[in-house]
Amino acid sequence: MFKIIRKRELNDQVMLMVIEAPLIAKKAKAGQFIIFRTDELGERVPLTIADYDADKGTITIIFQKIGRSTMQLGTMEEGDCILDVVGPLGIPTHFDEGIKRVAVIGGGVGCAIAYPQAKALFNAGVKVDLIAGFRSKDIVILEDEMKAVSTNLYITTDDGSYGSKGFVTTKLQELINSGVKYDCVVAIGPVPMMKFVCNVTKPYGIKTIVSLNPIMIDGTGMCGGCRVTVDGKIKYACVDGPDFNGHKVDFDELIRRNSAYKDFEEDSRGHICRLTGGVRNG
Repeated sequence: MFKIIRKRELNDQVMLMVIEAPLIAKKAKAGQFIIFRTDELGERVPLTIADYDADKGTITIIFQKIGRSTMQLGTMEEGDCILDVVGPLGIPTHFDEGIKRVAVIGGGVGCAIAYPQAKALFNAGVKVDLIAGFRSKDIVILEDEMKAVSTNLYITTDDGSYGSKGFVTTKLQELINSGVKYDCVVAIGPVPMMKFVCNVTKPYGIKTIVSLNPIMIDGTGMCGGCRVTVDGKIKYACVDGPDFNGHKVDFDELIRRNSAYKDFEEDSRGHICRLTGGVRNG
């Protein structure tokens, strides 16, 4: 059992939780994730480790209440316990030695994953331009936290209600056009966003790392559910990633696979189990 130490609402749909998990906190690194299960009937849901404190024995997760399991997790309060939290899983993000300037790009809730990447780089002395994109001002999250771990923070909104109007790719292109030289770009967020970031960086030969979020079940490479095509070869995001060279990812295939179960996900929110008569998770 894993106790919820702190709960904070970032906006109407996004929650932050600090969880007591000393063994995970001791080994966690930027880019890794956990899989949680709220109760015995719950589905296994992967979430990136947004932050961790080895001394306090805690990890931080940030999630959007979009499916039944995350909605159920959102109803839990400080002092409640989550049944299962497994991790840290995945390969930590690796950066080449000698990099001096990096653009870290987050889209929406993807900023929760971009934050630990930016923090690790910033603490290593790298100049970090953090570009965070949102639909509108009312869903902006982690602004103060991102500002603290970046050299420059640029916020964009689709409707122009906060920061610069436009997409993260617009701001990235502006910075490149202004003469900024990036050793690497890290893009984390919706798959189409990551795809278009890669389209911007590819002509300039800028190494671009993306964190992929395919359908995942066990998180240990056994089920094959999280397979993605990278450089024409099958990879598994849970054990080979979740970070990959964005210029080699088949994004169109990933988009198709991620959308395959959308109807089932919608049905699961109100699915009545024929065996128990109750509403089941997943």
